[in-house]
Amino acid sequence: MTNTENPSASPAEQPVASASSPLADVIIGLDIGGTKTHGIRFEDGIPVADESAGSSNVQNVSRDEAARNIADLFSRIGGGAVSQVYAGSGGIDTDEDAAALASLIQPHVPGARVTVVHDSRLLLAAGRASTGVAVIAGTGSAAWGRNADGGEARAGGWGYLLGDEGSGYWLGREAVRHSLRKMNQGRPADELTKALLESCGVDDPNRLIALFHSPDTGRRFWAQQARHVVEAAAGGHPESQALLDQAGQDLADLALQVLSQLGITGPVILGGGLGMNVAPLQESFRRHLGRAGVSDVRVLDQEPVLGVLQLVAEPA
Repeated sequence: MTNTENPSASPAEQPVASASSPLADVIIGLDIGGTKTHGIRFEDGIPVADESAGSSNVQNVSRDEAARNIADLFSRIGGGAVSQVYAGSGGIDTDEDAAALASLIQPHVPGARVTVVHDSRLLLAAGRASTGVAVIAGTGSAAWGRNADGGEARAGGWGYLLGDEGSGYWLGREAVRHSLRKMNQGRPADELTKALLESCGVDDPNRLIALFHSPDTGRRFWAQQARHVVEAAAGGHPESQALLDQAGQDLADLALQVLSQLGITGPVILGGGLGMNVAPLQESFRRHLGRAGVSDVRVLDQEPVLGVLQLVAEPA
């Protein structure tokens, strides 16, 4: 049986700090995605600063760029006398990964306790659930969950070279593959291919091959091309509609793996830029989970970083 907060609560409802509360101090929450680093400064549980900078996920940018983006964020959100920083990031697979990111944060908050976790933990908490499964569909994809006994399990999150099915990068890559298949078949460019070529600044699908392998493009660039699949699907393009359906199915499969490992039935919370904003993907995700008997499926309705307050307030 899952233990959840009120699923109908307003996004503005957050744990309230009392004098003895763990929230009764200055806490900074960070959500580090493939595109940006989102930070909120909480004072006594109240958000007083909300800023974003470039990504500081070292799976997506160099360590030097990550350090610069963290410094940029803290220059605007403030450091100094901070009690705790709670950061969620993709690519946190080992204690060493967590320690490496914490070492970039610590100089900006001397004396603060710095906690680094996989970003899916933020998502579950932001969904007002203490147990269940969180599924991220953003630049990359992953699922993570926890049951009432404290057991944890994860599926996916292997990075774009090994997985990330259903993610923005996956959709962008599949758009390129679609365009190249059309070319090989001698068929004219359709609306998806035309939009992709224009966005990439090339005039022939054959040029996409070199561009895709170029060091001048990368994971974020191709994840941004996912928008063309979404737009083409909305215009009735059947291949794009099929890609969004496949993305929803792949993400549902990740959730089902974690539910099975944990022996629970939900809730399942879908977040990330694609997960929160692309209705056909959400519909596919719900449909495929429903066929497996999972009925408590929610789409995140607030920024994941707001889950930090619940995580800090929870007993260790």
